[in-house]
Amino acid sequence: MGAGVFRCERLNLAITLKTGIATAHGTNLVDIRGEYSDETTAMWQTVLSTRPGEAVHQSSSEKYQKRWQHNNPTPCVFHLTEETNWKTLSDKAVETKGRLLGGCIDIIRHLIGTPFGDVAYFQKQFIVNEPIIWYLENCGLSSTDLRRTLVHMKLAGWFNNCAGLMFGRSPEVQEVDGYTIVDVYQDMAEDLGLPIIYDIDCGHMPPQITFVNGAYAEVSAANGRGIIVQHFK
Repeated sequence: MGAGVFRCERLNLAITLKTGIATAHGTNLVDIRGEYSDETTAMWQTVLSTRPGEAVHQSSSEKYQKRWQHNNPTPCVFHLTEETNWKTLSDKAVETKGRLLGGCIDIIRHLIGTPFGDVAYFQKQFIVNEPIIWYLENCGLSSTDLRRTLVHMKLAGWFNNCAGLMFGRSPEVQEVDGYTIVDVYQDMAEDLGLPIIYDIDCGHMPPQITFVNGAYAEVSAANGRGIIVQHFK
């Protein structure tokens, strides 16, 4: 994997898949304009300064922001008021390892079936068929649209040789006839036979862990807490 660039989901994932160049997904630059950043957000500098052959350790946040308050600015930009709780479907500890790929699913789904979304090529050409861990954030898809998109990804082979899925916190996702976002996760777990971790520090409810597409990651979640170690190799 090569050196990285930062944060434009569709472009970043396409760059990594086509070229093997690592790209980063994390906080928006506008969100680091405050006098200081929370510990989770501030890790972006450490992650992007990590050299090839080294590893970087990130932990789940203590609190997250439930809603934006642009009319109430703070020195750290965010209003972190809610207890962070990484969840698993079984409420049991989950551990998984693999190469990271992901981004905002509303955006990256448009790469499916195009030359810029050839996951099989990336697996063969750049990571020698190592397993993939997908991290996905949902900005505005309803529960049923999210389910359709995940099935589309599955049928396109994006989940072949996959070690697990991680889903970020989402604003209130529209339920359809009682079908909830957790129902989506449960159905996908049954479909794929894979571990799923959700409500992780990723997405439109800050803060965000900095993920590097293509990095080899060791992920664990237990008792509401999470750890991600990324190896740049």
